[in-house]
Amino acid sequence: MPETATLPFDAVLFDCDGVLVDSERITNTVLREMLHELGWQVSAADCFRLFVGRALRDEVAVITAHTGFTVTDEWLGEFRRRRNDALVRDLLPIPGAVAAVREIDRLYRGNLACASGADRHKVELQLTKVGLDAVFAGKIFSGMETPRSKPAPDVYLAAAAALGVDPARTAVIEDTPTGVRAGVAAGATVFGYCPPESPSHNVPQVLLDAGAAGTFTDMAGLPALLAGLPASRPGR
Repeated sequence: MPETATLPFDAVLFDCDGVLVDSERITNTVLREMLHELGWQVSAADCFRLFVGRALRDEVAVITAHTGFTVTDEWLGEFRRRRNDALVRDLLPIPGAVAAVREIDRLYRGNLACASGADRHKVELQLTKVGLDAVFAGKIFSGMETPRSKPAPDVYLAAAAALGVDPARTAVIEDTPTGVRAGVAAGATVFGYCPPESPSHNVPQVLLDAGAAGTFTDMAGLPALLAGLPASRPGR
């Protein structure tokens, strides 16, 4: 693989949910159960469409519109508690993600970060669960701690600033249109992870339409893609 001086980017910024950890099914199941308890019999597909890739705090009006329930801090806290219990019990890494991140960490000499729209506790819990906490130690950024959540670019701009790199010289790895738009708004080159088995993110064109420079389906190929090797060019 190329030396750092010849790499196409100065840093790599990873989303977490759906990119590093297979958490979206777990979180969505908990949310759907709680919405059913409020009387909204939302389908799994619609729950994914409405909420995955977005901060739940930003979507409370949707819940109120369908249930008449005014979302409280207590309800959100109960969601986080039930969600965290399920993640501790059931979370697995995205296939190939752990090995890919460790190789990219070596290749980019530590110039990588995790920039998630989720709360910090969730991100740290998940990275610890899959063994990536040491790789991202001190380089975890939460959209809950920035003025605006994705699709605003704030969390990616914060990550790039902390690494001391120009956002335009970063690669962002995302799996949702919301996240892709956040990376593009930051000026980054965004690659969309689009595995065929995903329940909601298996249509590459959706990520391309959001501004992704390309899509890929297998984490095993990501280090070569980020090394700029011709054989690893992403799909269009």
